[in-house]
Amino acid sequence: MATFLYRLGRLAYRRRWYFALIWVLLLVLAGAGAATASKSSNNDFSIPGTEAQRAFDLLEKRFPGNNEQNASARVVFKAPEGQKLTDPKNKAAVEKVIGELKHSAQVAGAADPFTAQTVNPAGTTGYASAAYKVKSMDLTEDSRSELKEAAQHGRDAGLTVEVGGSVLQEMPEGGSEVIGIAVSAVVLLITFGSLVAAGLPLLTAIIGVGIGVSSIAALAPLLDLSTSTSTLAMMIGLAVGIDYALFIVSRYRAELAEGREREEAAGRAVGTAGSAVVFAGLTVVIALAGLMVVNIPMLTKMGMAAAGTVTIAVLIALSLIPALLGFAGKQVLARKVRKAGPGAKGDDKPNMGTRWARLVLRKPVLVLVAGVLGLGAVAVPAASLELGLPDDGAASKNSTQRKAYDLLSEGFGPGFNGPLMVITDVADAKDPKGAVQKVGDTLKGLGNVATVTPAHFNPAGDTAMLTVVPKSKPTSTDTEDLVHAIRGKGDSLKADTGAEVLVTGATAMNIDVSQKLNDALLPYLALVVGLAFLLLMVVFRSVLVPLKAALGFLLSVVAALGAVVAVFQWGWLGSVFGVEETGPIMSMMPIFMVGVVFGLAMDYEVFLVTRMREAYVHGERPGQAVVTGFKYGARVVTAAAIIMMSVFAGFIGSSEQMIKMIGFGLAIAVFFDAFIVRMAIVPAVLALLGKSAWWLPGWLAKVLPNVDVEGEGLQKQLAEPGASSVTPEADEDRELVKA
Repeated sequence: MATFLYRLGRLAYRRRWYFALIWVLLLVLAGAGAATASKSSNNDFSIPGTEAQRAFDLLEKRFPGNNEQNASARVVFKAPEGQKLTDPKNKAAVEKVIGELKHSAQVAGAADPFTAQTVNPAGTTGYASAAYKVKSMDLTEDSRSELKEAAQHGRDAGLTVEVGGSVLQEMPEGGSEVIGIAVSAVVLLITFGSLVAAGLPLLTAIIGVGIGVSSIAALAPLLDLSTSTSTLAMMIGLAVGIDYALFIVSRYRAELAEGREREEAAGRAVGTAGSAVVFAGLTVVIALAGLMVVNIPMLTKMGMAAAGTVTIAVLIALSLIPALLGFAGKQVLARKVRKAGPGAKGDDKPNMGTRWARLVLRKPVLVLVAGVLGLGAVAVPAASLELGLPDDGAASKNSTQRKAYDLLSEGFGPGFNGPLMVITDVADAKDPKGAVQKVGDTLKGLGNVATVTPAHFNPAGDTAMLTVVPKSKPTSTDTEDLVHAIRGKGDSLKADTGAEVLVTGATAMNIDVSQKLNDALLPYLALVVGLAFLLLMVVFRSVLVPLKAALGFLLSVVAALGAVVAVFQWGWLGSVFGVEETGPIMSMMPIFMVGVVFGLAMDYEVFLVTRMREAYVHGERPGQAVVTGFKYGARVVTAAAIIMMSVFAGFIGSSEQMIKMIGFGLAIAVFFDAFIVRMAIVPAVLALLGKSAWWLPGWLAKVLPNVDVEGEGLQKQLAEPGASSVTPEADEDRELVKA
């Protein structure tokens, strides 16, 4: 592989105009496809194989026109202290707000709380439900403005008016990516000391993300992709795009420092660092594509789209980077290196990576024990992990959604915000109405039930819908127990009446999602870690190095989950990170962290340890190989980790609890993995293992393909008599190098 990539790197360098033109054309074509594609508004969230999803499917079939996917709003009113909503002045204000809502172009209808009987018994709090003709992502700004203006008119009349519902679910605002790119530029400039060298990784990462995201937008109508599919692709594509280019540019500069001609340096950089990029990219693709085992269509599509963007990032690093290096000339070098001129001796003083590696080699046991115990202590809270999906109760206390949620809990009880929808299929029942009555009586007899609404039959009379309001709040374990209790009565009710009882609704769906994700976590871990273990065994031709990499990753992920639990579930340091409300951890968080962090962690492992393996293969002692790996790799791995942490940490400032949690979790996970596992535990383990670290059974060595990531075969080929590392095309650039 190293030999093939070496030739590709030199070809891209020589034919730089062709390669640059190809990637620019691809970007233009993808952009044109995105611009001309019809808008995809598919944001359906389906969970195949769950009872909640079966109930939704039955509801859609038996209750035509009852489109739960369209946007809805719940406008909550509260009368001033000592007054009631039924007072003439307050009632007139409420009716005015409802009248304004009905005149909005995208509103299908709005129910008056007085005629719909949605005022609490005390008469102080009520709500109006508004149904829209379109999904939340298709709402116009005029529709949202009209809703806000109507609510403000109610406030001007002296009422407390707040709004909840899916109508407020807007696309996340941009800006975090810009902050991440700005931080990346600063870090790269410090790392390379050259504007050109710092700009290359940013330019190629943006091109790769542009092609990937535009392709997703262009294919969205054809593949039925949601508007959120590109979110993960953009985040991961930007991260790995910078990382991969960073390592190749860094290796190119190192080759130039050893006196190589520019074309030769480009070829060797792609042949060595490029080989590491290929396998690092494969581990990320495995982790993202493996999300399909969860069997949640939205996650599968997001994972595959992100995997495609990572593949583009790898191809760009291997072909566009050497082409751009050809355009960059000597400007890719730091200014002081250019001024020193050819033949100048570099600073022989050991760099920070070398000094740190030597320190670890002197005290490997101490470093290993301290690292493992430290991460183990941080991981302890993970044992108390509680999963759930956040609702408006987890929103910022200053948001209107949260205020509406609190008003409803105060006026109608904590369970009002999480009603359970019980669908009763009586198509096979001998007495449909009697069967539904029996179901209703059974529900009323269960504990933790506040109210059960009268049954609502569909026109055919073969399906009924009942609403159960729990006494407990939606995210509590008591509500989850109630869902299981209702489902537990299903078999006996079917035996007695012939009716099939299914529980759904947002609360039940959240419970099912949490359970499905929890059940899928171990198989997903086994898949991605198992496949990556085999892949790393091919890369490093070792059994213990991949095993150490996998165990270190698991340690960093569990520690990161522990930190997330401590901050967002227990409330430790909550004020520091702007956590206003503690509660269950988002159900997708563990599996999301496993996929994303695993890919990035293996990036750092491959880039750092490949350089150690290369030094060992070329004759250095195990300990010295570790030092060499840190000498050349620590600086760029540190830069890559800081860039990723900065990008993810930018999301901590979000007002959305879910986004804040993702940003914190990924940032702390990268910190643990890059700086504690890869920078401390890994060299300590390799120092203790010595030559055993690179042990591979003879029979396995014969079975595994030799992909020559460290470039041993390439070095032998270039060392053969008559092998020239300089082509006629390189002569034209000789003067620039000597300048």
